[in-house]
Amino acid sequence: MKRHALAVVFMTLSATLPVLCAQEVSVIPLVPAANWQLTSKQEASVDDIRNYGGDPAVEGEYGVKSVEVRTYQLDGTRVQVVLETAADVSAAYGLLTYYQNESMHPDRTIELTMSGAQGSLMARGRTFIRFIRPKAQQVSENDFRALLVVVGGIRPTRDSLSNLPPSLPSAGLIPGSNKYILGPVTALKVVPGIPADLIGFDQGAEVLLGEYHVGNSRSTVVELSYPTQQIARLRFTKMSEALGLNQDRGANSLYARREGSFIFLALKAGNKSEASELLDHFTVNLQLSWDQKYPGDKTIGRQLFELFMGNVLLTLVLAGSGLAGGLLIVLSRRVTAKVFPAWEWGHPETDRLIRLNLE
Repeated sequence: MKRHALAVVFMTLSATLPVLCAQEVSVIPLVPAANWQLTSKQEASVDDIRNYGGDPAVEGEYGVKSVEVRTYQLDGTRVQVVLETAADVSAAYGLLTYYQNESMHPDRTIELTMSGAQGSLMARGRTFIRFIRPKAQQVSENDFRALLVVVGGIRPTRDSLSNLPPSLPSAGLIPGSNKYILGPVTALKVVPGIPADLIGFDQGAEVLLGEYHVGNSRSTVVELSYPTQQIARLRFTKMSEALGLNQDRGANSLYARREGSFIFLALKAGNKSEASELLDHFTVNLQLSWDQKYPGDKTIGRQLFELFMGNVLLTLVLAGSGLAGGLLIVLSRRVTAKVFPAWEWGHPETDRLIRLNLE
């Protein structure tokens, strides 16, 4: 029996060994290793951004005031990286969505990064970053991804992610078509069929836009958010009067729904039933939260130090208030004893007398 068992084991190993040897082993590096070196960096104006595929008018609307152009080198290959400092975290994210397109794809391991044939786009905090692929030199995908990690890291900070606008529903959304819009210049270029003055950016409007598959066609969904429900109601009324919302006009039909401080519009949806089915993916969950001031570029150590010093200052203020209150009581008694000698407040020793009033 032992001989038969050994023979079976030997025959099994003999049959599977060539198959195992024939298989190729592939290793996917989580963080590609490449020795990129920063060789130069220089300041540029916002108008110079057109030399790198940008639009100065759009950049200005997202609050970009400073641009830095860096050059990184690896074994003779040079790559230019353009860093733009936007107004805030959401503005940098808005630039990422504006310049992305459907030919680009998100990186699986590097968050808030879109890559394509011309290069990559990334958002990190208030900074929007462009990675421009060199046309004359070839760069491998692993080396180029290593540069992304060197400049921007794997993911943004948790605070940055918490300040981003909510994402659109993913069911049916065409990748690379979503846009986050903060002003009329960008809206004029991106939002079809809706005049920018009707949106109401001067009243705090923010716009999310995305292309969705609807049957064999595609529809554009626009999400408008406002600071209050009253503003949203007023804007919805003006849009209904100017655009004829929820009326069957064939290819030019605009279907819309208002919910709280949000307005949802479906463009090129085909008919009302398809538009309703598409808009049903958008729901509003109301919740109360505190507005927190953006800490800016302060490090965690700096924020903790400021918190500690704030607590010390509060303790000193409370202690000083107690001393000042005691001093005021003493002074008020002395002044009262001189000005109004008949008042008991100016004679604290009377508080300690016990009168029996026995007669």
